[in-house]
Amino acid sequence: MPKSPNRIAVPPSAGTSARPKTNTTRLISTLCRVNGPLSVATIVVALVLAVWYLVRAALNRPPTRFDLLSMVALGVLVAVLVLVAVLGLFDGSRPTDTATFGGYLFTTIAFAPTAFYLARLEPTRWGSLILGVACLTLPVLVLRLQQIASVVTGG
Repeated sequence: MPKSPNRIAVPPSAGTSARPKTNTTRLISTLCRVNGPLSVATIVVALVLAVWYLVRAALNRPPTRFDLLSMVALGVLVAVLVLVAVLGLFDGSRPTDTATFGGYLFTTIAFAPTAFYLARLEPTRWGSLILGVACLTLPVLVLRLQQIASVVTGG
């Protein structure tokens, strides 16, 4: 059976006292930054807005000023989440794949402004559809950030 690089091999005869102690406080503080209530709020807001935008697209309605401002508010929420995640990188413990984590951070923070810009360029029902698809994609990006952040190396 291949050994995972993230697991510590412990002989079966050794008790729990033979396992090396990890600094769980540091690991938990980093995980809470990405896997906390801020990410849950971001996911919930994005899904609620996705339903709203997709219903508007189905009703053949272009994005209104309220719709665009709602996307800006979601973008601010995502920016706060990404800022908290970036600050978590500097506390000493990092995800095992920092480059992938950084790529997802960049994609996550760029997604809402890009959707806003494209919706402004397309003032028809397709603008509402663009916003709806973007709001469906953001929770996937946030969940992927949570997955990557949960595999942490001590620093």
